[in-house]
Amino acid sequence: MHNKLTKELAVCGFNAVSALVEVHPETINRLFLREDRLPVFTKVCKHLAQRKRPYKLCDNEELERICKSKHHQGVVAMIEEPKIPAVTQEDLACWAREGKTGLLLHEVGNDHNLGAIVRSAAFFDAHFIVLSGVPSEAPVSTSAYRIAEGGMEHVVFRLVHDIPGFLKAASRVLITIGTDIRARQRIQDLDTIIQDRMRTLKPSGQNPQGVLRPSIVLVVGNEETGLPQEVKDHCSVLVRIPGTGVLESLNVAQATTLFLHALYEW
Repeated sequence: MHNKLTKELAVCGFNAVSALVEVHPETINRLFLREDRLPVFTKVCKHLAQRKRPYKLCDNEELERICKSKHHQGVVAMIEEPKIPAVTQEDLACWAREGKTGLLLHEVGNDHNLGAIVRSAAFFDAHFIVLSGVPSEAPVSTSAYRIAEGGMEHVVFRLVHDIPGFLKAASRVLITIGTDIRARQRIQDLDTIIQDRMRTLKPSGQNPQGVLRPSIVLVVGNEETGLPQEVKDHCSVLVRIPGTGVLESLNVAQATTLFLHALYEW
């Protein structure tokens, strides 16, 4: 729920608010919670009091009014409405240098899917998510925060309006892997794909075991139309998840999770 008057966003759900408190407590402007949640959030309440920011004990009905959701799980934090900065050349250089994995989402239009993707990204150590910023794209919303179960605090969001241009620049220093249900190569080919592409890139970062690894951006389209041809043309490679063919494709969040797991295992 966005409060247009105060330019705030409600973050609700126990795990989402707990992660916010742990990682970015300074972003909380106000806190509303049921009395039974107070023992868990006593520390942040004291922190808010020191900052002269309010917190309030509420019943379920009031919490639902505040966040416009029945799924508040007894706690709602109000933060400033997120402002997503544009991706920069410095971002690309940093991701390449540190061997980061991330996502480029092209018009993923459901905020529940966005939240599920963020949750998987955090779980599988994907560092960044680049959004296309078009009106049909899902916003970083109260629902997305709740579905992400705390994952929002562990990924970096960036914005790009010229996706082909971004991919052209990114492909010089990152491996850009597009998802396409009609691609020739499959998810089980990723090891060979990455090894081959690494030969065209300068060495980048190291994983925790000290092994050199490239930075990878997984490019994901919306469920109805997938990636447009001009986006696919600027990816380093296109990959699909093979299935029985009974259904044309997986849910976008499910598919993204499978790809992120495969990249994490690499």
